[in-house]
Amino acid sequence: MHPIEVLERYWNYTSFRPFQEEIINSVLDNDDTFALLPTGGGKSICFQIPALIKDGICIVISPLIALMKDQVQTLKRKGIKAIALTSGMSKSDLDTQLDNCIYGNYKFLYLSPERLQQPIVKERIQAMKVNLIAVDEAHCISQWGNDFRPAYKNISELRAIHPHVNCIALTATAKHDIVKDIIQNLDFVSPKIYKASFTRSNISYQVLQTEDKKYHLETVLTRFEGASIIYVRNRRSTIEINNYLNSKNFSSTFYHGGITHKEKQERLQQWLTGEKQIMVATTAFGMGIDKPNVRTVIHYNLPESIESYYQEAGRAGRDGGLAHAIILNENIDETHLRKQFLSTLPSTDYVKKVYKQLCNYFQIAYGEGAQSNYQFDFKSFCNIYELHPSLTYNSLLLLDRNSVIALNQQFNFRTKIQFLTSNTQLFQYLESHLDLNTLVKVLLRTYGGIFDYETKVNLNLVIKKTEIPEKQVIGQLRRLETDGIINLQIANTDSEITFLKPREDDVTINPIVKTIRQQHQLKHNQVEAVISYIKNDKVCKNIQLLKYFGEHSQTPCGKCSVCIENKPSENHTSGADLTTQIVTLLQSRDLSSRQLLKTLQCDEKNLISSLKQLVEINKIKLTNKNTFTLYDR
Repeated sequence: MHPIEVLERYWNYTSFRPFQEEIINSVLDNDDTFALLPTGGGKSICFQIPALIKDGICIVISPLIALMKDQVQTLKRKGIKAIALTSGMSKSDLDTQLDNCIYGNYKFLYLSPERLQQPIVKERIQAMKVNLIAVDEAHCISQWGNDFRPAYKNISELRAIHPHVNCIALTATAKHDIVKDIIQNLDFVSPKIYKASFTRSNISYQVLQTEDKKYHLETVLTRFEGASIIYVRNRRSTIEINNYLNSKNFSSTFYHGGITHKEKQERLQQWLTGEKQIMVATTAFGMGIDKPNVRTVIHYNLPESIESYYQEAGRAGRDGGLAHAIILNENIDETHLRKQFLSTLPSTDYVKKVYKQLCNYFQIAYGEGAQSNYQFDFKSFCNIYELHPSLTYNSLLLLDRNSVIALNQQFNFRTKIQFLTSNTQLFQYLESHLDLNTLVKVLLRTYGGIFDYETKVNLNLVIKKTEIPEKQVIGQLRRLETDGIINLQIANTDSEITFLKPREDDVTINPIVKTIRQQHQLKHNQVEAVISYIKNDKVCKNIQLLKYFGEHSQTPCGKCSVCIENKPSENHTSGADLTTQIVTLLQSRDLSSRQLLKTLQCDEKNLISSLKQLVEINKIKLTNKNTFTLYDR
């Protein structure tokens, strides 16, 4: 079957995107192939189509569990047999799935690089008829690549098992040296290299300096209509910004790792279909989601790296239409960025301490623990050993990335409650159990259907509303359960941990000390690159991004915030003219800076400069209502 026929049959497209067909033909010619396609370039099709044409199964290595699951579900919906070996799978399930790959005519096996360390996985792969090895997010194999994962080095073992099978490496972000690293580490022979330009000519990259982000958010969303993504730093902010936008009559919803799978699907569908215009989300949102008509991507907080920013911004304008990628920046953001990503980098001694306490927490004996699996309550762990939450969390991430443990964050754990009695029986019970009154009333008022069906309960919210200590609330729930008043399923974990190596304390950590230091240096470099990008208002933003990724261009894009600022305009107002206009407007009434900005339609930076100048010469002053007035009015 010809590649275009496969594309039409399974994807309903009649033509390929740039480079896709050349890459597919290279893979079909059994060449080792490197594909650097920016976000939205359609990387997955480059290995999925040749794998469908070839006889046998394609092994896909990916570090992203969520993306693996999404791709497998997408393939299954197309009637293509695919499997993902995810964490938390029992030995019997793993055994069954691997047998399916050998005997069940499956076309795709997705697995993490850590899975390749398991003898059973390597043994069964040897028995499979492998037609292609696809390495997604291939930059993870380089120690200087974004999100370096040492386990990626194990992929060379896979090539040794099937030496005659060709390999394709794919990534959206990799500098020249990292490309060389990837090719060398994957043992490529005479590779065909395809690199698309990082230029996205239809995207206007903008950095807006502001002291009032919410005001600018409204202004941007009003000015640029269409589907939008607003990226924020944490879960609390997704809710806060979403509520603010809804109060201003914007069509908005929010998405983060703490909502249920059902809520995720419902909200994603609302946004994809256009029922909701705006998605407020943490940065995990968007991976593997192809919505071509996103007009605006707004970063409410500074991104953690240029690599992640480029990928997230690249979710705008995939249909080729004009789109805007906007960063809202205020003076304090630089400090916040350094504090969040640099001051919370744990030292190697701290990582060793966390690992040792983790082993003690689960009572793992020296020399034991390999492949053991535990439910993990992060908050309890930090409290027991008096550990700093941010430093500890980053230590766990380092241990995970370096294949000492596998950390699976199960944020969908909830406490479930259903009342088993009638209303009358419940209140008769409470007459003789007065101390339970507050808790029961909070449950009834907060969760409407709790009598009719098993209801997910946010225990932290209940604790807050009752103003009763956590231990006491749990004790009262246990009493209600014992007395037959409620059915209770209480979840006291938020994660799952698998120990991948036997406990040897410092001996376990010492081999990865050098890697930890390199990763810290990489994070420092990434943060400083973001700050440099934000501050540089002299060079075209597109040219800055291209230079970061090793491309050189001297042609300004004409549409970024720097180019717009430097572009001659008929409406350009000189400093002297602007101060005169401000004074004229203030002669009739007092005005706020927002009102002046809206009336004068000028650049905010120029307005602030003119206002400061007028204040300094005692021409205007600020009132207690935060408006400006003339001194002689």
